[in-house]
Amino acid sequence: MAAQPMTSSMQPTDVYGGDEVSAIILDPGYSSVRAGFAGEDTPKSFVNSHYGVSSSGGSYVFGDDTIHNPLANLDIRNPMSKEGVVEDWDAATKLWEYAITSRLTSFKQADPRTNGLNDDMKDADIEMEGVEEGEKPLEEHPLLMTETAWNNPKLREKSIEVAMESWGCPAFWLARNSVLASFGAGKATALVVDVGASTTSVICIHDGLILKKSVQKSPLAGNWLSSQLRSLFSTTDPKVELVPHFMIASKTPVDAGASAQATYRKFEDTPSASFRALEEERVLTEFKESVVQVWQDHRGLKAGTEYARQQPGRVFEMPDGSNQLWGVERYNVAEGMWDSSSALPVPNESAPSKGQTIPEMVKASLAGVDIDIRAHVLQNIVVTGGGTLVSGFTDRLHNELTAMYPGARIKIQAAGLTAERRFGSWIGGSILGSLGTFHQMWISKKEYEEFGTSIIEKRCK
Repeated sequence: MAAQPMTSSMQPTDVYGGDEVSAIILDPGYSSVRAGFAGEDTPKSFVNSHYGVSSSGGSYVFGDDTIHNPLANLDIRNPMSKEGVVEDWDAATKLWEYAITSRLTSFKQADPRTNGLNDDMKDADIEMEGVEEGEKPLEEHPLLMTETAWNNPKLREKSIEVAMESWGCPAFWLARNSVLASFGAGKATALVVDVGASTTSVICIHDGLILKKSVQKSPLAGNWLSSQLRSLFSTTDPKVELVPHFMIASKTPVDAGASAQATYRKFEDTPSASFRALEEERVLTEFKESVVQVWQDHRGLKAGTEYARQQPGRVFEMPDGSNQLWGVERYNVAEGMWDSSSALPVPNESAPSKGQTIPEMVKASLAGVDIDIRAHVLQNIVVTGGGTLVSGFTDRLHNELTAMYPGARIKIQAAGLTAERRFGSWIGGSILGSLGTFHQMWISKKEYEEFGTSIIEKRCK
């Protein structure tokens, strides 16, 4: 007699894929945390990595709805270091848990006959407390988490400990974000150029593995562009005042170049310096998205200043209503990423070195790999990260590489959609986590209990 197919309630619980249970992909970074279900196009949950700590009670608040409130008297912090690795595990765990549970999962709905909600209210509080204590947010979902290529073993072990102990995951996997970005672009071998908020990295991937000698990273990324903008604003004539949105009560339209006519909000308790810095960063991000451009000629802006002056300018209106036309200056901001001698001086910061520029990092990365695969990776260059969305970035990269390697065939893959470029490594994780062949790769709860945290070093290369 033929065996009857098992119903979903009878199926074994150690199968972590398919339609029954979707894996959750968690991609934390310095500026944001992306989380969503495997197999989907984009992350459902997108949360700012900055969080607020109230100066009175010391309680944490997460998410854009709360951290941008000037009345809350918040101190703004970030659990990640400037290199994109975790510094504060308590805050990071709470932030990631918020990113997952706020949009993706909620605690399991208990059986209405036994959950105590229909009982006499006298005993309800005590019973509900007992119910809540035993629940863990990810008991039903395997978790695939991303990490940087330079993450150290101690931090890797901590991540599986959090997933298994604090969240109760049935299975876990840790993957390098550069590898996932190349998978997301459909490539197993690639040169991944990733410009994030705090770090720019150039890494060679061969057959899905990082070539360790090719790993290059530099701080010339999105936040560095913001510091270049601050330098530009302070040196232009007239000086541009960076006033964030929360300080403006009302404004009157003015002509280009005229001083602002705005009414400013008054606060009983002045918002903290860290809160103001976060709000200023929002204005700088708008400016980077709409005005800043990369000069496309590989000989640099110095060689083409006259031609750059002839290009039409771009207008930007500040939150206080002041606006002006930005001409050749808008190219100066990003030029230091390609030519360190063109970087604008920033107070209390050392000038970038030549080795931190993108062309030099590509050169160093390729020098660290076998000569036989260099031509292959130059034909598979994957550009990812929000910092690469600056207008003209990929054209400049192509021109630089063509000049550096005149005989080679250069092919750059840069997703046209903004979401795909920003969420490159998350999308790669989503593809990987939904593959049927990947299900045997998961580190199960049983294996973790048997071997402890050290299993992460053995399994996740």
